[in-house]
Amino acid sequence: MKSFRYLRAHSVEEATAAHAGRPGSRYLGGGTNLVDLMKMGVERPRTLIDVSGLPLDAVEELPDGSVRAGAAVRNSDLAAHPLVRDRYPVLAQALLSGASGQLRNAATTGGNLLQRTRCPYFQDLAKPCNKREPGTGCGAREGVHRDHAVLGHSPQCIATHPSDMAVALAALDAQVELHGAHGRRTVPAADFHRLPGDRPDLDTEIAPGELITGVRLPAATAGLPSAYRKARDRASYAFALASVAVVLDVDGSLVRDVRIAFGGLAHRPWRALRAERALVGGPVTEEAFGRAVDAELAAAEPLPDNAFKVPLARGIACDVLRRLSTAPTAA
Repeated sequence: MKSFRYLRAHSVEEATAAHAGRPGSRYLGGGTNLVDLMKMGVERPRTLIDVSGLPLDAVEELPDGSVRAGAAVRNSDLAAHPLVRDRYPVLAQALLSGASGQLRNAATTGGNLLQRTRCPYFQDLAKPCNKREPGTGCGAREGVHRDHAVLGHSPQCIATHPSDMAVALAALDAQVELHGAHGRRTVPAADFHRLPGDRPDLDTEIAPGELITGVRLPAATAGLPSAYRKARDRASYAFALASVAVVLDVDGSLVRDVRIAFGGLAHRPWRALRAERALVGGPVTEEAFGRAVDAELAAAEPLPDNAFKVPLARGIACDVLRRLSTAPTAA
């Protein structure tokens, strides 16, 4: 058993100060991912700083019409909150498609964003993994890679990000709120996670010691027709082979605005900017949807065993776009 220190923080400032003063620290929220990784030996923190008791568990409407969810809000509570269900259905659907009810009752908003890949090579200390131990190689590239990335991967890493919630947040233009030694800042959810490049061990743009304090859902995407679709090997308790979050605003027969993000295809939620540009101002037709999604997925570089992800992602994206465009609320 690896020993570690345990501290319970009573304020955000106390938590970040404790982290800054203790190398090898990790924040502990719901623990649904971190504790598992500690049991596997993948994570070996010297100090756990418990932030689960901080006053970050509220969902509230702000004066500008945006909605803020604290980092300690449980996934099940966020999915069930009326402000989320009514204004941001894509987020509620994404949350409810992830994990099990028991895990959603424990997992937090901040922890969901920080969960690490479920790549079996990352989780197995006997296998090479640049994400876990830089410089050792990527075992998945020449090994079992059916579930791995087809977009944005590098020779160093082909892992995918597991979060459903993060895909919806990227499509909603949400902002991630951070607090660290140098004060507060926000990062767009679509830019919060990194592509692997030559540093696959760095999952996010979060600075050392920064704590996620909340997520802000903008007023601009509130109430727009939106949906999340997830393709997986079984009906529940499975990570996405491919998923898509879509926020669609149509004006008669034209696309006024659209936001699309894919999950299960890359090291981070993949914002489909090329497809969005192709659709805005264009016709609301299945042919236009197909051309736009094809333009986005043209950048895919599948490996021998996961090429099926490209037509799978195309199919679910086009179907969600079609359904949202013909829904009564989209008129």
